[in-house]
Amino acid sequence: MRRPSLSPQKGMSKLSLAHWLQRLEQLHPVEVELGLQRCGEVAMRLDLLPLPCPVLTVAGTNGKGSTVAVAQAVAQASGRLTGQFTSPHFLRFNERIQVGGREADDSEIVAAFEQIDAARDGTSLTYFEFATLAALLIFRQRSVELAILEVGLGGRLDAVNIVDPSVAVITRIDLDHQDWLGDDLDSIGREKAGILRAGIPAVIADPIPPAGLLQAVTDSGAEPFYLGEHFGFDEVAGGLTIKLQQRGGEQQSLLLAQPLSVLPVNACAALQALLLLDVDLAALDIAGVVASVRPTGRQQSLVVGGQQLVLDVAHNPGAVDKMIEYMAATNCNKRTIAIFSAMKDKDIHGMISRSLASFDAWFLADQPDQPRAAAAADIAAALHEQGCSMISVSKNLRQAYRRARSLLEEGDRLVVFGSFHTVAAILPLVDKDLRKEQRG
Repeated sequence: MRRPSLSPQKGMSKLSLAHWLQRLEQLHPVEVELGLQRCGEVAMRLDLLPLPCPVLTVAGTNGKGSTVAVAQAVAQASGRLTGQFTSPHFLRFNERIQVGGREADDSEIVAAFEQIDAARDGTSLTYFEFATLAALLIFRQRSVELAILEVGLGGRLDAVNIVDPSVAVITRIDLDHQDWLGDDLDSIGREKAGILRAGIPAVIADPIPPAGLLQAVTDSGAEPFYLGEHFGFDEVAGGLTIKLQQRGGEQQSLLLAQPLSVLPVNACAALQALLLLDVDLAALDIAGVVASVRPTGRQQSLVVGGQQLVLDVAHNPGAVDKMIEYMAATNCNKRTIAIFSAMKDKDIHGMISRSLASFDAWFLADQPDQPRAAAAADIAAALHEQGCSMISVSKNLRQAYRRARSLLEEGDRLVVFGSFHTVAAILPLVDKDLRKEQRG
């Protein structure tokens, strides 16, 4: 196939990454438009497919980010140059595209956007589709040896699914994005299973996979590896025994120390996937590598001013359940305070009901820069309905954080959760406080 001219459109080469991102937000009429045709066509014009390296694709509702983080760290430790594509980002767009565990720099991403813009020839692409294509272009240019792709929304019609995986992972399924994926676990499971391909290994890491997912796995013709049947983990004194299985049926066991900064099921899924990609796990210090993984905003624990701070992007009832389990395992002898804000299309009542008993007070805030965010007054009303009266409402998350920190005592715990946007807004404030503390 003859490649098209990839010279940037007139005037585009002078744009900074920030200006490019602003432009991408305006190029497509809607934020989300599922479908593979547009993105696939541009990928073919760029001669991006198939990728010249193995591909690990991760879909699911909860646990994708942690699974990707473990897979990247272990693969990198094995000597493979990894390409990692995730979403959304917390502080910088660059977080979405990493090579060898390092973020792509602005100039590299801008160059990719210029090439995509030239190749699309009027085809309208969403922000996420531009990002996906940029990641694939950078991975090809940097000759990565393993591409690790996190699905953005669903699976079947997500832009990431233009790439055929060598191994696919499906993490825990829960109710989320119902407007796009369906109103029940069976429908959502079928959408997630859209990343599967006939004959390829499929690591199913949901402890109770919905019937729709199980049927979709069968229909896909993929080679399934089920949690609890083909791989899993057992708690032993001081750690975990991870049990994995190769395609030929041969078993392999690994020992991990506790506690981990990721859920054991997600670490286990990542290791099972890497084994199926022929990574020699036995030759690595797996326990040390996994212990070093600290995913941002996933049960992330810090100590600021003598107060424990937990940051968790939990944005649906299932993820909140796991957050509460983590909190119970890391006991707090004094008060536990919540900073909470969520998107209005999420199950806010469900998240509140699962977590209400775990908090002594709630600090709520509006997110003026996020049109999808629920109004703090509406969340306060939902808390009142469930019998909570210890509520503070702020005009933004910065104010909520400062108010909460000013009232905390040594030994108290502050938990920030509800959405990626919530954690992303708090992270710079935490970083500022930590740097101030270090300066003395």
